[in-house]
Amino acid sequence: MITIDNLREYGADVNEGVKRCLDDEGFYIDLVKSVIPDERIPELEKHIAAKDFDKAFEVAHALKGMYGNISLTPIYQPICQITELLREKKDVDYSGYLAKAKAEKKRLDDLYTARK
Repeated sequence: MITIDNLREYGADVNEGVKRCLDDEGFYIDLVKSVIPDERIPELEKHIAAKDFDKAFEVAHALKGMYGNISLTPIYQPICQITELLREKKDVDYSGYLAKAKAEKKRLDDLYTARK
């Protein structure tokens, strides 16, 4: 179950997220719930593996905006790092960043499914 308290425990900048939602906690929770079904991280991983940095950048940039706008800091940070590397089309080892992003996505998913 997604709550303000467990989002804080997750590491989200809840104060900033709620502020962006005109101080409406319910609206903020609804926005967070709306990103749970998103499954673009595997798509990002596929494009990086194929060294299609243009498509990977498009996906990463969209994810960065989505997670950043609702202040989901733990998943936003590795996605942000990936986005900036892809912006420069750097052919580096992305596996650590992707592993962190996938782990944080799983933690977020687990918040949603816990005690639902």
